[in-house]
Amino acid sequence: MSPCSPFSGVQGGVRVRLRLNPKASANRISGLTTDPDGNAVLKATVTAVPEDGKANAALIKMLAREWKLAKSGFDIIHGATGQNKTVFVAGGTEQLLKKLQNWASHKLGNETS
Repeated sequence: MSPCSPFSGVQGGVRVRLRLNPKASANRISGLTTDPDGNAVLKATVTAVPEDGKANAALIKMLAREWKLAKSGFDIIHGATGQNKTVFVAGGTEQLLKKLQNWASHKLGNETS
């Protein structure tokens, strides 16, 4: 995974690194930050509580809506019970990676914190 992008192309789709804060005031992707290893991660918040997978379900619903993709194509492959997560988004790798990078450049710009 590239340290300057939360997205990385893999066979059959794209991996997305993010940090999720549940029990927030709104469902949104609020920008970029870095993890302890210096990798870029999306900052996301959801109003759902972190019980019985509710926050994860809210995250997938929000990402699917934001990126106009089917919820069935999302899978949390790392960090299901923690705040730091890796989400796999199934699809054509090149096309999907380009779509997500374009989304990030328009919605997030070059923001880092």
